Amino acid sequence: MDATACITGSAAVSIDLRTEPDLRGHDRLSQPPPELAPERHDPLAALRQRSFVLFTLSRVLSVTGSSLLQAALAWQVWAISDSELSLGVLGLVRFLPALGMSLIGGAAADTYNRRNIIVIAQCVPLTCAAVLAAATFGGWQRIEIIFGLVLVIGLASSFEGPARSALLPAIVRPETFANAVTVSTTLQTLGMVSGPALAGGVITVAGVGEAYSVFVGLVATSLVPMLLLRYRQAAGNGRSVSFEAIREGVRFVRQRQVLLGAMSLDMFAVIFGGAQALLPVYTTDVLKVGPWGYGVLTASLELGAFLMSLVMVLRPPVVNTGRVLVYSVMAYGAATMGFGLSRVFVVSVVLYMLVGAADMVSMVMRNTTIQLATPDELRGRVSAVAQVFIGASNQLGAVESGFVAAATNATFAVVSGGAGALTVAAAIGWRLRELMAYRIAGRPIEETAVEEPARVV
Repeated sequence: MDATACITGSAAVSIDLRTEPDLRGHDRLSQPPPELAPERHDPLAALRQRSFVLFTLSRVLSVTGSSLLQAALAWQVWAISDSELSLGVLGLVRFLPALGMSLIGGAAADTYNRRNIIVIAQCVPLTCAAVLAAATFGGWQRIEIIFGLVLVIGLASSFEGPARSALLPAIVRPETFANAVTVSTTLQTLGMVSGPALAGGVITVAGVGEAYSVFVGLVATSLVPMLLLRYRQAAGNGRSVSFEAIREGVRFVRQRQVLLGAMSLDMFAVIFGGAQALLPVYTTDVLKVGPWGYGVLTASLELGAFLMSLVMVLRPPVVNTGRVLVYSVMAYGAATMGFGLSRVFVVSVVLYMLVGAADMVSMVMRNTTIQLATPDELRGRVSAVAQVFIGASNQLGAVESGFVAAATNATFAVVSGGAGALTVAAAIGWRLRELMAYRIAGRPIEETAVEEPARVV
């Protein structure tokens, strides 16, 4: 469309087309059209919506509790077994439910009320943590009991995760969604920072049983704002939970190279670069700090992510999301290598903050792309596929770190993993040119959701 058509085809009555000569004899508009002026970035656009505030408040409380629970579980397993292999198995038990149940959970999220699924699913870890607290106080805690309860918690999260991811785009205005992802992630990261630090403090002062009790209180409180959230499933979203419904979501991802590439990049990079499972080993044997150091080091990952997310909230949305995603994963791998080599606690904390900052950038880029490129009736199933990739990256990363550390040592496991993450990111960035060139700024949701299927590489 030429310039004349653009002017005459728009609301021309609101534009002053009178011109006046400039000093060089050329004509120019006496005043720039107000509707063509760039919009001012509002960092708090999402927070001006009641539904988003309730959603995020619930999420912050539950994430704080979840990160506290994970830290307490890792500490107790290490205290009971004194085995890196057991820490790896803990990650494997967490991941196993996500292999198949997340896909079923995604289909359920596109069939039933997503808010109700979240509430019901949250009651499961609440009950399991109460059992863990009773076992710890009663002195009958066993590795087998812990692994069994963690398996049940993983099954519940396979339903909660897709429902929660699919719920967010439906409760905020479309034009504020990118901001909502960043703001929500920022506030959730605050909970992730608080959880491990709180776990370390409670374990130091009172013990692991009390840490489980604090988790129960946090999750119970998080249910209140979620129950106050008004949400009704959009008409036409409901369908039966079936194999065909699941396959439709998987096919949607497979036909889009950008989505598949972004998920694969995150999965393989974090599998190699996951050092979190070995933090109990680093705090006791390598850095030689106690439970307080474990809490601080664990929280430093989320603190780095939180600070980075603040920067991203204050700045306009990223344009070259694919390129930034690849580079952020490369930075993640390099920082992980530095953390593995460090023997100074303060340096380790700083490097682990950089790991969290890089991971935050890649997470926001990935989440925004996935949700904006997916129609609402498929968001639960596509989110489930993403959760399988994310669960694989987090939990198989713990398995890989634990197994390699058991065969060699913790330092070799972390450094080699960071090198692997950096190599994978570079290879994917070079091979998947569509991912490197991907941009989301200025693309309408409707246009992005119906992009032509890409060849899967």
